[in-house]
Amino acid sequence: MDEELNRILDLVKKHNIWRKVECINLIASENITSPLVDVVYLSDAMHRYAEGLPYKRFYQGTKYIDEIEVLASSLFASLLEAKYADLRPLSGTLANASTFAALAEFGDAAAIFPLPGGGHVSHSEYGILGKLGIKPYPLPIIEEEMNIDIDKAIKLIRLIKPKFVTLGATVILFPHPVKELSLVTREVDAKLIFDAAHVLGLIMGGVYPNPLKEGADILTTSTHKTFPGPQGGAIATNDEGLFKKVRRIVFPVFVSNHHLHRLAAIAVTALEMKYFGKRYAEQIIKNAKKLAEELYNGGFKVLCADKGFTQTHQVVVDVREEGGGKKCAEVLEEANIIVNKNMLPWDKPSDVHNPSGIRIGVQEVTRLGMKEEDMVEIARFIYRLLKRKEDPVTVRKDVIEFRKSFTKVHYTFEVDIKKTFNELYFSLI
Repeated sequence: MDEELNRILDLVKKHNIWRKVECINLIASENITSPLVDVVYLSDAMHRYAEGLPYKRFYQGTKYIDEIEVLASSLFASLLEAKYADLRPLSGTLANASTFAALAEFGDAAAIFPLPGGGHVSHSEYGILGKLGIKPYPLPIIEEEMNIDIDKAIKLIRLIKPKFVTLGATVILFPHPVKELSLVTREVDAKLIFDAAHVLGLIMGGVYPNPLKEGADILTTSTHKTFPGPQGGAIATNDEGLFKKVRRIVFPVFVSNHHLHRLAAIAVTALEMKYFGKRYAEQIIKNAKKLAEELYNGGFKVLCADKGFTQTHQVVVDVREEGGGKKCAEVLEEANIIVNKNMLPWDKPSDVHNPSGIRIGVQEVTRLGMKEEDMVEIARFIYRLLKRKEDPVTVRKDVIEFRKSFTKVHYTFEVDIKKTFNELYFSLI
């Protein structure tokens, strides 16, 4: 076999073993799909095109794709108690881009959740918002709470009269004040967008307030964080006129073909959330709180201790005393514990490469069946590495041994995966 091909296959194998079998993954923006989702994801649809809307395509050969897309969109919308959903955006960023472009023009103002407080880059001058020529005005935050200062935000919105306001963030510990700010957005004839990328599964599981019921006009999201589906994006709303406006931007502006194998995979994930999402989301919150508590008891500066640390899947730790976010994330990775360095509200732009914090998410380890007692063990690993300064190689051996007890994906349907795969694909091989 060709040497380069062998190298590629070897690298894929090494990655799969390392990340799926030997690591404790605590990246807050990732998750794992179930084996059943993997099976439907690997369909012939990955080779096909379907520009446009179901039953109104620019290509032939989509009669089953159309039915899958309609079913997937309906399931997705129902879990959000929304009338409309569009699953065509290929990422949360493209969902945001389509919505921003539909609501504002070059030179218009938008009020955004700021980057130092945990806002997503796509909402900022550095991301798609800035490239569209929309001027971002950061909403004031309460630094120690990493959340909006409601009174100051209302004053800002009244002053600048933005075309839209974005809530939701890449660091989100507590619910954002959707209900409170929805009143002032209506007052100034602005739209309220909620970026639910991180908390989508928590919303569907009933442990995070549904922004569409709280007053948000439209919800944008990715589909691969606390909602454990394939990577991609989506948009949902109850406003038909707004939906049609945004839908016309998704295609042909930001998406052509929308990677059709995602659709059945999203549909199966939606069904997993329908039947198992409440238990999954509740356990995520329990695990996040327990991990935060154990880290705090171990002497770490876990943010928002006086508020109960977190009401989402995320835990944020100020690790300046341990050498900063970059050093800590690298030390943890040496021991097969994967987190990301993260800026905190008091960091300056120059701190971006070694910020004050690390961000931790428990949604993937929860999906592997971990419970509160396992968060205690994970906290011990982190303590050994960052407080006691133990050799990462030694701790790595213990991490790998610990992971051997967690090889099965939970909160999914009990089916014979090999039989299902054979029924769907074996006759084609």
